Amino acid sequence: MQTLTNKDKTYVANTYNRFPVELVSGKGSYFYDTNGKKYIDMGSGIGVNAFGTGDEIWKSAVISQLDKLQHTSNLYYTEPCAELAELLCQKTGMKKVFFSNSGAEANECAIKVARKWASDNKGADWYKIVTLVNSFHGRTITTLAATGQEHYHELFNPLTDGFIHTPANDTQALKKIVSENNIAAVMIECVQGEGGVIPLEADFVNEIGALSKEHNFLIIVDEVQTGNGRTGKMYAYMNFNISPDIVSTAKGLGGGLPIGAAILSERVEGVLGFGDHGSTYGGNPICAAAAVSVVSRLTDEFLAEVTVKSKFVFDFFKDVAGVEAISGMGLMIGIKTKKPAAEVVKAAMEKGVLCLTAKDKVRLLPPLNISMEDLKEAVDIIKSCL
Repeated sequence: MQTLTNKDKTYVANTYNRFPVELVSGKGSYFYDTNGKKYIDMGSGIGVNAFGTGDEIWKSAVISQLDKLQHTSNLYYTEPCAELAELLCQKTGMKKVFFSNSGAEANECAIKVARKWASDNKGADWYKIVTLVNSFHGRTITTLAATGQEHYHELFNPLTDGFIHTPANDTQALKKIVSENNIAAVMIECVQGEGGVIPLEADFVNEIGALSKEHNFLIIVDEVQTGNGRTGKMYAYMNFNISPDIVSTAKGLGGGLPIGAAILSERVEGVLGFGDHGSTYGGNPICAAAAVSVVSRLTDEFLAEVTVKSKFVFDFFKDVAGVEAISGMGLMIGIKTKKPAAEVVKAAMEKGVLCLTAKDKVRLLPPLNISMEDLKEAVDIIKSCL
């Protein structure tokens, strides 16, 4: 009989360099492997399991919906879809939501809305979208084009035309691009996650808002990884003085089931008409019910607890030997270590903590509701590996 590892290597496409761990179950902030070894989860499925594994409220919402409808298509109305859209609009002040299956698809929708808005309001030539160097917006051909990291492009050229990349926090470079090109939108991540867990500077974000008013372009904020409470706010842009026109989100939204959303402001709420865009699974009742169970618990009180936990981690690693720098926001944290990050992650795994990397940093994305006890144990173990 083939082992799980051999079966995976035989039949699953060779696109993932998996860690040598076979996970079989989990509860809360813990995972368990085939040998019964327990791990503290400091990655939450790359920011997906917002309330950890096997969360009872999430599970109850999913099971309850399973007993009603698993899928209908968007030809019909379903309660979870409408309820989730209402919640997202209430928590953002935005007006409409388009649901999809992933962050890349949410970004595709945002890009399509921006291009159609610009064509309708400024002319067919106004289609270019500015994104930032070191950004990451997805793995479709178009969201790869939007991604400001050349090594992701190399194997798949030619990519979709119309994207211009400019350095993060370089206001003068952005001004020059905006003044010399027909710009439909500027698209940013408030914290560049895959780019190394690097927050944007507040002055730069403020300047994007000012330039948007001056040059009449849209602001798209990619909240795929930063959203749904991850930074201590409902969405990361709420940590800045900016009002986006389109917010894309996914990952933590479904708490473990695939769902993406493009949230549209009043400025663009009517851009998409019947047949302009679609998704077979978008707003799927089970995924939407799961997301309602997540979003409804992201209260101000809960988010304040995320901020407290964040401060604890930042303070803990601030003066630790072996740490060169710490960056991020909320429970989205990057630790620049003197040892190679991959070595630290491997050593922590052997000691029962699962964390991630981002560029040359150890990346921490624990469940938002991780207990302080588990958080302290995890950072102590990581410290011992430095």
